[in-house]
Amino acid sequence: MRREVVVMTKVQSLEREIKKLDKASLAVFRDWFRKYDSEVWDQQIERDVHAGKLEKLAQEAIAAHKAGKTKYL
Repeated sequence: MRREVVVMTKVQSLEREIKKLDKASLAVFRDWFRKYDSEVWDQQIERDVHAGKLEKLAQEAIAAHKAGKTKYL
């Protein structure tokens, strides 16, 4: 519970600071965060792939394709 309070306090502090940004600074922040968030997501997917966490889903997708249950987009 204590950690949640600390995290929320940090998040609330960030929210206040972001709300103070002017339009141009907000656009720069938004662009930075989008790139940062994408990089974090890519790293997580990469770790999951190496850990084999997506293997079952991949096998199911391949089986569905071989069974003719997929379509070309």
